[in-house]
Amino acid sequence: MTTAQIRKFLDDNEVKYVTIKHSPAYTAQEVAASAHVPGKNMAKTVIVKLNGSMAMIVEPANHKINFDHLKKNVGVQDVALASESEFQNRFPECELGAMPPFGNLYGMDVFIAKSLTTDNEILFNSGSHSELIKMTYKDFEKLVKPKVITD
Repeated sequence: MTTAQIRKFLDDNEVKYVTIKHSPAYTAQEVAASAHVPGKNMAKTVIVKLNGSMAMIVEPANHKINFDHLKKNVGVQDVALASESEFQNRFPECELGAMPPFGNLYGMDVFIAKSLTTDNEILFNSGSHSELIKMTYKDFEKLVKPKVITD
């Protein structure tokens, strides 16, 4: 189920969105398959530490993070995957691993893969392992102001 915080944020900003229920799935590729969405069109949120500060990387479900490429793209010296224990308390309404890419609501910078910016719509976890949110990329960009990085 979409978290109350996300639903309120979208509604307060008068953004049109659709929620898509699917059978429980825990990896981005499983979610995409369960929701009948190509992996390249499904956005996954990965929490990383950039020079020690937590940030969200939003990329297609069928991609893996290239840490060397990310360092160069973002301009940092150190990039590491954050452990679940390091970020689980930042997302109290979300199921662990199903965080929506609204870093602005959680005090994190958001970096998005360029390939996700070229579609009219973006789909991502709603905070649950059994529901997605679909909205226009333009609305997402307006609300989150992500920094675009090359894939």
